[in-house]
Amino acid sequence: MNKYLYILISLVILSSCSEYQKVLKASGERATAQKFKMGDSLYNAGKWAKANRILGQIVPEYRGKPQAQKLMYLYAQTFYKMKDYYISSYRFEQFATSYPKSEKLEEASFLSAKSYYMLSPVYSKDQKETKEAIEKIQGFINQFPESEYLPEANKLVQELDFKLEKKAFSIAKQYSDIAPGFTRDYTAAIKSFDNFLYDFPGSSLREDALFQRLDAAYKQAVNSIEYKRSRAEGIVHIRKERIEATKEYSSSFLKTFANSKYIEQVNEMNRVLEEELKKYSTKS
Repeated sequence: MNKYLYILISLVILSSCSEYQKVLKASGERATAQKFKMGDSLYNAGKWAKANRILGQIVPEYRGKPQAQKLMYLYAQTFYKMKDYYISSYRFEQFATSYPKSEKLEEASFLSAKSYYMLSPVYSKDQKETKEAIEKIQGFINQFPESEYLPEANKLVQELDFKLEKKAFSIAKQYSDIAPGFTRDYTAAIKSFDNFLYDFPGSSLREDALFQRLDAAYKQAVNSIEYKRSRAEGIVHIRKERIEATKEYSSSFLKTFANSKYIEQVNEMNRVLEEELKKYSTKS
């Protein structure tokens, strides 16, 4: 019994494939209508690649016709379903521009913006696409402030924003990390974390950024040369000035995160800084 069932299924599949190839190769006005019907059927059956191929053949034939709106919507959807987000973003955007009064306008506009979101790379890579995705999704939110897609759109923007935060944080941190072929640059690290804290004041990484800035300043201070000569200022006591600046970073950190996960490390830094400052007091 199973053998006959297998044969029957195979015949149905072969017949279906044969019919698809027949319609795909056909030409003429009647064939165009058949392709539309089959493309619609394939789309509803979840056969995105086949639907895409057959619908793509008739896009020029329906330009300016009433059925073009449905055709362009289905065609854009096939790219999205196949995860070809570069083309789906363009096709949905084209649909929204061509049919501003369509009942599918809101959905198409959202899927165009979401396609940009899907193109956003991991945070460690260049974030050009991420910034573009934020712009597109924010544009959708501004255009459709009452949309049913608004909760998802806001969530996508939050995810993209956090990706930019992680990128900026990792760039700042690399200046004080040891990597093959590189040396630590604590001044650049401090400056980069200053920029991070300014650009992302409400970041969930704020505690980590404040600590990393403090840590970079601390390591720079305790390992600093004692002084340098300057034509304009004479002798500049670099080490003392850096220790005092680090104490200010420490005070700022403790005021903001008194119960920080880094509290033991910060307290130890403070102990060393206090001892170093006492030495200068004694010298005076």
